[in-house]
Amino acid sequence: MMQEYWITEYGAVADGVTNCAAAIQAAVDAAAQAGGGRVMVPAGRFLSGSVMLRSHVELHLCSGAVLQSSLRPEDIRPFRHADADDAMDGWNGGFFLGACGGQDITISGSGVIDGQGRRVFFDRNEDNGFGECPKAAAAFRPRMILLEDITDLTIRDVTLRDAAFWTLHMAGCRRVRIRDIRILNDDRGANNDGIDPDCCQDVIISGCLIHTGDDAIVVKATGPMTRRYGPCCNVTITNCVLHSRDSALKIGTETCGDIRNITFGDCLVKDCSRAVGIWVRDGGTVENIQVHHLVGAVRRYADRYSVPGAPGWWGKGEALFVNATRRAGQDNFPGVIRNVSFDHITMKAESCLFFAGESYAPLYNIRAEAVDLTLCRQGTQPGGLFDEQPSARHLYPHEIPALYARCVQGLRVRDCRVRSGGPGDWSGRPALLEDCPGAVVELDAE
Repeated sequence: MMQEYWITEYGAVADGVTNCAAAIQAAVDAAAQAGGGRVMVPAGRFLSGSVMLRSHVELHLCSGAVLQSSLRPEDIRPFRHADADDAMDGWNGGFFLGACGGQDITISGSGVIDGQGRRVFFDRNEDNGFGECPKAAAAFRPRMILLEDITDLTIRDVTLRDAAFWTLHMAGCRRVRIRDIRILNDDRGANNDGIDPDCCQDVIISGCLIHTGDDAIVVKATGPMTRRYGPCCNVTITNCVLHSRDSALKIGTETCGDIRNITFGDCLVKDCSRAVGIWVRDGGTVENIQVHHLVGAVRRYADRYSVPGAPGWWGKGEALFVNATRRAGQDNFPGVIRNVSFDHITMKAESCLFFAGESYAPLYNIRAEAVDLTLCRQGTQPGGLFDEQPSARHLYPHEIPALYARCVQGLRVRDCRVRSGGPGDWSGRPALLEDCPGAVVELDAE
């Protein structure tokens, strides 16, 4: 049995006011110095600044425990910056719980880790009263959890609540198991992603309930982590319930390195902007992607209409979205997407199956089989828009077919069906193909 180290024995006070970081860190360090142990957080509300986890240490939150992040910059540990551009792309807010280099680290228990996002998000009514667009946010927003270069990482059972920025960011980790956790964030919170495996290998995420504003689960290869750890590969996500005003399951847009051997399966998608989104923008190769047995609904949410061009949610109710194009203002090669399969997808949607490359970056070998699509109005916003953010194409008016494909080599659509949800919901053509040589499309329209 693991030795237990109760944080209250090291001076932690459950008053929700005292910064308990030193006490919690002392308990973690004592467990690590003893060769491993279980750091216990009892019932009560414990405020804390940043805490670094150590090898062979389990952080366990008992029932009724709330470990709450401080939002004071002086209490939050900054990121490790190894290269000049490591501060780009949101790498400046610091983190609440973290680890860098180690093995056999666990976060467990039935308690709550609280990021206090409610104190950083505020509604400016930028969508003309619909109450759907991303809220404005304070400048300082730490990640809730950042775990870098960890082998044998386990996170189970805990609730992660109200993140101010990314909730669970794993970078360069190997042999990761995440199961039966709950992520409960503000579903209008900008950048409060649920789970971000970044240049990780051998990851299993299962049985999770995620309710958030930004992407629920997003597999990526950011620039700093690609330089340190190489490709992101062998990631399986299964049996999750996902709500987001962005993508439920996503790959990209950060594709500075390669991403391969990814499986999304047996998930319920609840009122997201997109069920699945796959992007390349930064030169990487995304390949060998399998998506199967998804069911749910996707819809369009209001944008920030009061500020022309301001960012809103990406997606206009597409069930499946695969896209290779350049970012706005760039002339780089965006990357390669190849060998992607979708099967047994049942979705209510407001827009099409969208598979679009460019003449300079075609998609390769995209297969959809047994996709059942019901096109129907579900939200408050009109249709008739294609959304290729972030890119020079951005947002633009377009008819909505059931299937839109552009610059795809090796497109195979078989045993797929589309229907209108009701009178006036959809009357477009079944398929619109542009520069898709040899495409095979078997799509029944009812």
